[in-house]
Amino acid sequence: MKATPWLDVLDEAIRSCAVHDRTDLGRLLRARRAELAGPKIRVVVLGGSGQGKSQLLNGLLGSTVCAVGDDLTTTVPTVVEYAPSPVARLVPGDPAPLLEPVLRDSLLLEASGHDTPALTSAEREPVPVESASAEGNRRNGIARVEIGLPRKLLESGLTLIDTPPCGTDGDHHGDHARAALSTVSQADAVLLASDATRSFSPAELDIVERALTVCPTVAVVLTKTDLVPGWQRVVAHNRARLERRGLPVTVFPVSSALRLLAARTNDTGLNDESGFPALISYLHHELMGNADVLRRRCAGALTRLTVDTLVEPLRERLNDLKQGGDGGLVARYRRLTSRLEQLQRESARWQTMLSDEVADLTADLDYDLRDRTRRILREADEYFEVADPAKDWPEFEEWLRENLRAAAEANSGWLLDRFEWITRKLANAISPRRDDVFAPDSVLSDPPAGELDKLGAPNVERFTVGQKLFVGMRGSYSGLLMFGLATTLAGMSLINPISIGAGVAFGAKSVLDERSTRLKRRQAAAKTAAQRYVDDFFLAYGKESKDTVRLIHRELRDRCTAVAHELRTEISDAAQRVKQAIEAEAAERNTAVRKVATRVEELELLRRRADALAPQPVPRGLTA
Repeated sequence: MKATPWLDVLDEAIRSCAVHDRTDLGRLLRARRAELAGPKIRVVVLGGSGQGKSQLLNGLLGSTVCAVGDDLTTTVPTVVEYAPSPVARLVPGDPAPLLEPVLRDSLLLEASGHDTPALTSAEREPVPVESASAEGNRRNGIARVEIGLPRKLLESGLTLIDTPPCGTDGDHHGDHARAALSTVSQADAVLLASDATRSFSPAELDIVERALTVCPTVAVVLTKTDLVPGWQRVVAHNRARLERRGLPVTVFPVSSALRLLAARTNDTGLNDESGFPALISYLHHELMGNADVLRRRCAGALTRLTVDTLVEPLRERLNDLKQGGDGGLVARYRRLTSRLEQLQRESARWQTMLSDEVADLTADLDYDLRDRTRRILREADEYFEVADPAKDWPEFEEWLRENLRAAAEANSGWLLDRFEWITRKLANAISPRRDDVFAPDSVLSDPPAGELDKLGAPNVERFTVGQKLFVGMRGSYSGLLMFGLATTLAGMSLINPISIGAGVAFGAKSVLDERSTRLKRRQAAAKTAAQRYVDDFFLAYGKESKDTVRLIHRELRDRCTAVAHELRTEISDAAQRVKQAIEAEAAERNTAVRKVATRVEELELLRRRADALAPQPVPRGLTA
């Protein structure tokens, strides 16, 4: 293959890596150069879990090649390319062999030492095509799945790469997410799958932006349009968000379900409705028809990122050298000393903030627990206005214990939530640019146990049959005597039908009154027992809650002190390094400045050549 300008630029980047003692970067660039010089065009398909990424490939290929399903998740890349007959192999190894997530300050750095040696046919394990993807996802120690299919779409050299979920929820650091993002470095073009049931998430926009830094040719495919009646509004909204973000990429709305159904029924109209013809045209004409442009852009982007990695430490070195002798270093040393003094003042402010928040939390927790227990007591009083403790006490005891346990759990949850909020507020005050100052889970203690002692039943005096007879006889005697004396005035005997009836009535009323009085006494005793039990619970649990607050407070206080010490040590070390630089020899300063400046100029020239190869991408077409 004759030399091309973009190969010359990439070769120059490889030589620059050798000059700057970055053989690890050079090794990776050589591997990528070999890929770009080959006949294939690699299109990497990215997407989060459940976004229809694997089904999108199935739709493009017109058959179920990649495993799909609610309970299936792609864990290793699946490479699909042309073959005269269907064939599939499992390739053992590391699922993320090349690049880590693309960050300017760590591009190619994290991947040092990861080679991709060619594997012999014996090392590849043949598997059935229909189960290759599922088998690769299920097994450990698989680098990728290779599938060959006799498809016209692939015949010209197009290679489709299905990837693990790339963390569209914001998590780009999991093993699967790293494996997905690492494949972007091997891509000539990228398709990001996102379902049309919602607008882009910030993480998806971030992935598009990150992918463009390595592979300038990116398109977005909005899947599952068959599930959203108003998908056109979602497409328009997403395009507007891409434009506002400065990410002019092509957007294709498609339905894989309609595409596969059209393939089975040979329905041309349904195929057009699926949106796949436009996407396939994009792959054929705008990608495969502009292969050299794609390779040139990839070479330019990769060279630019390599230059950024190499030039940043050189610029830092050059700026240090241009400080102008000891004067600039002394000023820097004074600034570090001033930062130490400021840190001392801020450390006291952090402790005051923590103490104030904990005091507020303690008062709020006490009020919350008291309010919850009072509501429980009010319900208990209302319950025993009508209930009889002699019959309903077991049921009431179970209700009271469950409600107190629920109050304890709610109070404990609030305690931990508030402390997590306090921890994050404190971490933000200490160092807003670092998210590892505090880990809330590492400082939160277990919540108070809230164990409940057995609730003793009140002393219930039973109204026995003998007592009922006694009370009834006493009331009957009074009624008999009263009405008997009254009827004697009418000439009747003391014991007569009227006096006997009055005695029976008075006796029955006496029994009923005594029963009511005893019920009220039992209800009052039950309320008193419940009040005493709730008070005991409030005291015991309140003590445990306060103890937990104190323990977490001490842990946070000690952590603040430790972080302040770490920051002081960090600043002190920096000050010590500056002091050593002041004391170091400066005889070769000018020579070093010229040498470093020359290297920076050479890299800047290489960057301009890379920029010429990889201009700003446009939504449609791949014009150079």
